[in-house]
Amino acid sequence: MKNIWTELWSQGCAGTILTSKMIMSAAHCFDGQLFDPKLRRIRAGATFRNHGGMVVYVEHAYNHPSYGANGFDGDISLIKLLSALVYSPAVQRTSIAPQDTVIPDNLPVIHAGWGATSQGGPPSEVLLDVPIYTINNQLCRERYASLQNRPAVTENMICAGILDVGGKDACQGDSGGPMYYGNITIGVVSWGEGCANATFPGVSVAVHRYVDWIIANNN
Repeated sequence: MKNIWTELWSQGCAGTILTSKMIMSAAHCFDGQLFDPKLRRIRAGATFRNHGGMVVYVEHAYNHPSYGANGFDGDISLIKLLSALVYSPAVQRTSIAPQDTVIPDNLPVIHAGWGATSQGGPPSEVLLDVPIYTINNQLCRERYASLQNRPAVTENMICAGILDVGGKDACQGDSGGPMYYGNITIGVVSWGEGCANATFPGVSVAVHRYVDWIIANNN
């Protein structure tokens, strides 16, 4: 009998490997009335969208308990896998900074993912990365406060982009993916006003604000 489920999978959000059985991603990727861990799986070590690498199914998603109470605050999730990833040159775990590390403004960082290459555009078929810079949190908060019905930027978030220039950012489909500095993941792609907006930078979860929680639940 033909297995219809093999034809229904599509690639959406991204994530970062913490251990061979734990992935870090965005809580909004693992939420909602129809969410079921049986309908989520992780592809690791792939360069091209929807094929290559290895596929492992999800056992459980642990969304941060603060998620949903205040916009996108706490938009971080730990994804426990049913079986362990096999490390290779293309499948490696990340490092994260200690709890409450200070992330400076204008730090050169990188987003990576298979998301759309422009606002409302098609997703990329190949893994891409883009260099951007962290932006002062207070300035970013003030920018977003000028918009109606948009989430608040909090101290648990990192804004990044090319301020007042735009053109470089994460985009739809990159949610849950990393913002990294060197080999250290400091952010999880969360939300923003469109993509690559000159006035309103992209917003990521500040991983260093959740390290104690990550360690306590990484088992």
